[in-house]
Formats: sequence, C-alpha cells, structure tokens
Amino acid sequence: MTPTFALLPLCLIGSSALAAPTLDDAVRQRAEELTRTGMHASIVIAVIEGKDSAVYGFGSVHAGKNAKPGADTVYQIGSVTKTMTGLLLADAVVDGKVTLEEPVATLLPGYTVPAFEGKTISVLDLATHYSGLPRLPDNFAPKDPANPYADYTDPKQRQFLAAYHLPRAPGSAFDYSNIGYAVLGTALATQAGSSYEALLQSRIAVPLGMRSTSNTPTHGMLARLAPGHQLSGEPTPAWDLNVVAPAGGVYSSARDMIAYLQAYMFKPLRPYALAIKPQRPLAPDSDTKIGLAWLVEQQQGQSYAWHSGQTGGYTSYAAFTTDGKRGVVVLTNTARTVDTLGLSALLPGTPLPPLKKPQAAIELPRATLAEYVADYVLEHSPEEHFTLTVSQGKHGLEAAGTGVGSAPLFASAKDQFFFRAIEAELTFTRDATGKIVSAVLKQGGQDVVLARKQ
Repeated sequence: MTPTFALLPLCLIGSSALAAPTLDDAVRQRAEELTRTGMHASIVIAVIEGKDSAVYGFGSVHAGKNAKPGADTVYQIGSVTKTMTGLLLADAVVDGKVTLEEPVATLLPGYTVPAFEGKTISVLDLATHYSGLPRLPDNFAPKDPANPYADYTDPKQRQFLAAYHLPRAPGSAFDYSNIGYAVLGTALATQAGSSYEALLQSRIAVPLGMRSTSNTPTHGMLARLAPGHQLSGEPTPAWDLNVVAPAGGVYSSARDMIAYLQAYMFKPLRPYALAIKPQRPLAPDSDTKIGLAWLVEQQQGQSYAWHSGQTGGYTSYAAFTTDGKRGVVVLTNTARTVDTLGLSALLPGTPLPPLKKPQAAIELPRATLAEYVADYVLEHSPEEHFTLTVSQGKHGLEAAGTGVGSAPLFASAKDQFFFRAIEAELTFTRDATGKIVSAVLKQGGQDVVLARKQ
C-alpha cells in the first residue's frame, strides 16, 4: 500500500470555514442530552462530505472539568479495529502475498489449526466470520475482569486452536468471532515477518498520516486519552488486548479516523475497494453483506458500509456511503452503543429511538438474594457452552459470564434484575414448588434461557 492520501484539512466546530459539513439537529440534540444526563461522559462526532469535514464535541473529557473533546482526543475504537485488519488482508492480497482462498494454516507454521471433516479454515472464512470459531476462545479465563484480555497470550491462542473442535464446516454460516480476527491478524503479521503493530503503522497509519492511531499508544496519545467509563458511569481502564489486538485493540482520534474513511471514499485504491467489496451474506435471506470486516447494507435507498466497536469503557461507530459522498465517525468513552446516533448522522432523517429512563432498584434481603446464587448454563453443543455465574458480593448480587467480567445486578422486583454495566436484564423462573430452575437473559432483543446447574 503506497502513501497516496495525505492528512486532509479538518474544519473544527466554531471555525470560520464556510463549507464545514453540518450535523443533523436531532443528532446534535441527542448527543447534548446524552452527555448532559451522564449517559455518556463525552462524545465526538465527525462528519465528512467529500474533502470537507467537521468535528463536533459534547460533554467533558475529564469529569468536573470544562474540557470538551475534540479532533485530537484519543479513544479506544474496539471492533472498528477489525476493518483495519481487513484492510491489511486486502493489501496483502493486492500485493500477491496472500490469497483469500488459501488455508490460514499455510500462514501459521507451527500452529495446529482446526478443520471440519477435512475442510480447512480459509483466510476469507476468518475475514467474514465464517470460520466456525467461537466469539471467544474456550480457554479465556481473565485474571482481571476490568482488563480481561491482558493475560491472553499467543501461547494460549495456540493452545486454543490446537484443542478446539469446529461445530460446523468453515464457510457454511456467519458467526461473529473475536478470536477469529485475532488469528487473522496473527497470520498476516507472521506472513509479513512483522508484528501486528508494525504492520498497522507501515501499511495504514503512516501512509495516511494517522499520527494518533496505534495498538500501543504513545505517551502523547495517552495524555489525550479520554478515560473510559462503564454504563454505570464508573471509571474503568482501557483494555490491553494483547494477542487479540487485531480484533479490537486500536486507539485513534476523530482526526485520524476522518483520514481513514476518506481513503475509502475517494476513488479508492485497490486494497480499499477490495476491503468493502461484499463477499458473503450475514444469513441466507439477509440483505446485509459482509466484506473484509465491513458490513454493507442499504437504507433510504442509500448503500453504506459500517462497523461499530466496544471495549470495557469505550464505544465507536464508523460508516460511509458507498458513493463516497458522506461519512461519519462517532467516538465515546462510555460503554454504551452509539450505532443509532451514528446512522442518523450518516443518513439525516433516520429516526432516533426514544431514550430509556434509568431503572429504579429495590433492596431485597440478603437471605432472598442467596436463593439466586448458582451457575446457569446454556449448552450450544458439546464443544460450546456459556455459563452465567451468579454470586453474592459485598453490595449485592453479581453476575459473570464465560469470558466476561463480573457486573452488579440490581433488583426491580422479586426474581427480576437488571444490569447497569450492560444493557441487559435477568429474570429467574421457578417450578411448581418454588425452586429456581432457570434464568432468562434478555439482551439485544433476544431472550436466552439458562438452566440452573444442580
């Protein structure tokens, strides 16, 4: 990938630029409300129209201080990182170093990569989440729930791959996989004889002039980092993603992300065009297609590519119309989704859902809370399972899922609880004798029944 795009001029809110792209009034009002009410500590929204761009900042980078975020405020971008890993793959394909169809095992000498009845995982399978690998590895057991990936190392990734049994043939179904993108990033770095960070810098960040984009932030970047926050508003550290960095470890700024999106929007070079080329559907009847990480779909008759991301204290959204006319980046240092805000900024007029009022909690006696303490299990298959462990902490019930840190539970009624760290609810069900037999986890519009482990 040759250095073709320089860092383009940026129009900041409040400047005298005449052509600065505007932010939809509904989006502006919602961002102001989200930060005023404390639902988000700070929000940065970048709007791109061709070569013109503007950055709008809301809230405060530091609690209690009048420090508005701006174009150079640094955030962790989470899974938007996957689009950069996908671009690194496209770059290697265009340079003839890798093919999409080749087995990833050929790029990872010394690794044992699982197969299904002789069918191997291809590079394309990993890039489109069709590998059959799970969302998280089954040997993921973080020592520090606040920084869950910090101790997940390359030897653990190798161990996982060597022992894992695929539940289905690669290429047969979409199943979003963070560990799949970690493996893809490892493979690309191994093929290049480099580290993932060095590859990111040499093939993307330096050519595009992205001086505040890195998996290993500099002291200067850390000085401009917006501190992360949980949904509850409590501070939380940025995650160290270690070997899983290619799936979500990159830090960046609105200024850099503008340059990044513009590289896709302006008559893109072959790697950029290949990265957003639809490869597979998300489901057999789905209109949404996936390229090399980028999701491509239509709304209001407009085709656009997008991806979002979230870590423990940060959320991001990046999107652009495939005609190259408009792009949007939303960055926040609170772990609450900004997808609807980003889409409405990208396609003005897209309705925003009403804001939910914070739920009120009630107190239950500790003896009553003790009834809920147990493991609740969802069995996908002999190889895949999810366990939600409910325990009694110092301040009440806590719940920790497989590969996920512990979060407090708050009661809204007997047998009914909600989280403040994530947008989810947990309802316990009883049999005819009054014994708790299961829990129903309600999250993202889905109800998942978890059987109580006896």
